[in-house]
Amino acid sequence: MSFTRRHVLAGTIAAPAILTFGAARAATTLKISHQFPGSSGNDGDFRDVLCRRFAAELESKSSGEMVAQVYAGSSLMKVNSQVSAIRKGALDMSLVPISYAGGEMPEVNIGLMPALVSSYAQGLAWKNAAVGKEFSKFLNDKGVMIVTWIWQAGGVASRSTPLVNPEDAKGMKIRGGSREMDMMLQAAGAAVLSLPSNELYAAMQTGACDAGITSSTSLVSFKLEEIAKHLTTGRGKSYWYMLEPLIISKAVFEALPKKQQDLIMDVGQGLEAFGRDAAMADDELVAKIYEKAGAKIHDLDEAIVEKWRKLARDTAWKDYSAKNANCEKLLKLAEAVPT
Repeated sequence: MSFTRRHVLAGTIAAPAILTFGAARAATTLKISHQFPGSSGNDGDFRDVLCRRFAAELESKSSGEMVAQVYAGSSLMKVNSQVSAIRKGALDMSLVPISYAGGEMPEVNIGLMPALVSSYAQGLAWKNAAVGKEFSKFLNDKGVMIVTWIWQAGGVASRSTPLVNPEDAKGMKIRGGSREMDMMLQAAGAAVLSLPSNELYAAMQTGACDAGITSSTSLVSFKLEEIAKHLTTGRGKSYWYMLEPLIISKAVFEALPKKQQDLIMDVGQGLEAFGRDAAMADDELVAKIYEKAGAKIHDLDEAIVEKWRKLARDTAWKDYSAKNANCEKLLKLAEAVPT
């Protein structure tokens, strides 16, 4: 079967059961902000679709007592401000690459640690493993709660020359997506750029950036195939797996009645399989889109991923672990999750 966003997004979540919340009263409204393009029905960026499904299920299951409004494309708030606003209670919810908050909380960069996670199954196993419990506790103490665990594999779109092996990076200007990714790329000889994925198109178009590493979904949504001559995919094997959860402000969450709290977490957990299936479908879809646009497609094998892993261990992993006791503990716990 060929993969399209419509095939995966249509019907992956069953119709929700209706819960009776009691007498009618003013609805609780939650605002969800994210940087990704808005979707239309089941078509488009699955991260926006997931947020809209969350909103629809929340309203349906609460009989209208809870409403969520989704603000796509950074229309409510710039992406780099979102986690800080969540922590302060100034923003209710966001779907965001958690490593974007690495400047204020270095611990969260474990969510985009090169070559640490090697499959969706391993990433999703974090939730119930010791590393997930410890990471959730850390975020909770900082005012952030994970509602939906979402992992995405990523690949590389490059303007002129491919980025497949570490030696290919020498002399290239590359967007890696986190401090640790950048550190590994620098060790390979690259110059690095720090910018959110929704700014990649302009940077590559002007030549300020030679190659951008980001999720398969973003490689599709931000239309980098229009300027890329090569694509290194994340299907099958990848050294780039990113934790991009749906999160809620702890202050906002704790102000809600327990029934509403329970419903938020129930709906969020119910969307995790959808997020996994949609991310995996985009790993396949991106290759088809770029090939059709004329780009040359490159896939990774375990030997290539191991080259990147060795480089990551000697640079990014070592640096992260030395940051503080929390980072050291999280990395050890993450390494213990079976591949």
